[in-house]
Amino acid sequence: MEQQNWERQTLEKLALAAVQEQRRARHWGVFFKTLTFIYLFALLFIGMEWIGPGAGVAVSHTALIDIQGEIGAEGEVTADNTISSLQTAFEDSHTKGIILRINSPGGSPVQAGIINDEILRQRKLHPKIPVYAVVEDICASGGYYIAVAADKIFVDKASIVGSIGVIMDGFGFTGTMEKLGVERRVMTAGDNKAFLDPFSPLNPEQKAFAQNMLDEIHQQFITVVRQGRGARLKETPDMFSGLFWSGETSIKLGLADGLGSSESVAREVIMEDNIVDFTVREGLADRFAKRFGAAMASSLSGPATRIH
Repeated sequence: MEQQNWERQTLEKLALAAVQEQRRARHWGVFFKTLTFIYLFALLFIGMEWIGPGAGVAVSHTALIDIQGEIGAEGEVTADNTISSLQTAFEDSHTKGIILRINSPGGSPVQAGIINDEILRQRKLHPKIPVYAVVEDICASGGYYIAVAADKIFVDKASIVGSIGVIMDGFGFTGTMEKLGVERRVMTAGDNKAFLDPFSPLNPEQKAFAQNMLDEIHQQFITVVRQGRGARLKETPDMFSGLFWSGETSIKLGLADGLGSSESVAREVIMEDNIVDFTVREGLADRFAKRFGAAMASSLSGPATRIH
C-alpha cells in the first residue's frame, strides 16, 4: 500500500513539474516575442523617421544640419527637408547656434536658392542665433550657393571650395545614327518643342537661347555670392569661371573665413560643445515613393538635359 502511495505521489510530482515547465516555457516564449515586437517597432520608428530630429532636447546645444550629397528635388539634399531642419533648429529655445555641415558637389540652382533664401529669412527672424557653414571634403556650386547664406564659412585646409558656375549637359547622337542608318522622326507643335533634341542636329538659335539662360542663372549665382560675402570677397578674373580652390586658398580669396570643423566651431565659436543633430532625413516610405515616382517618370519621358 505504501509502495503504491509512493508511486502515485512520485507520478503527481512529475506531472506537476511537467506542467510548471510548460508554463515557464510559455512565459519565456511570450517574453521573447514581446522583446522581438519592441525591437521591430523601434526599427520601424527609426526607419519611418517618426522620431523627429532634435526631439526631446531640453538643454543648451549647437544645432547641426547636414548638407550631404547632391542637391535636388529628388537628390540627397532637398529644399523641403532642409527647410524643415532649419525651422526646427531655429525655433528651439535651447539652440545657441547652428552649423551647416556641408559636403556637396552641388546640384539644382533652384533647390539651392530656396535653401539660401530660407536661411536668410530665419536669420532675420532669429538675429541672436548665428549660422555657420562648415565644409568637409567639398563645397562646390550649389553647395557653396547655400554656404554663402551663413554668417561665416569654415573649411579644412584641403577642402574643395568654389565652382561658381552653371552647366547644362547632354549628348548628341546624330553621327552614330547616320553610321547605323537610323532616321530620326519627330513631330512637334511649336518650333522649339524638341529643344536641343540629342537625336537631331544642334540648332544654333536654340544653342544661343540656352546659353543666354545659363548666363542669366550664372549672374544670379554671382549676385548671391557677392551679397553673402560682401567686402570679404577678393575678386579675381577667374573667381566666377567655374574654377575651384583648396580650403586654404579659399580663405585668402575671401570665399571662406577660417579653418575649423563642426566640433571646433561649436566649442570655440558658438561656445556650446553639446551638438544635437536636427537634420531631417527621408524615411523608408518616402525614399521608396520618390524612387518609384522617378522611375515611372523616367520611363514615360525621353532623354533630357539637366542644369546643376
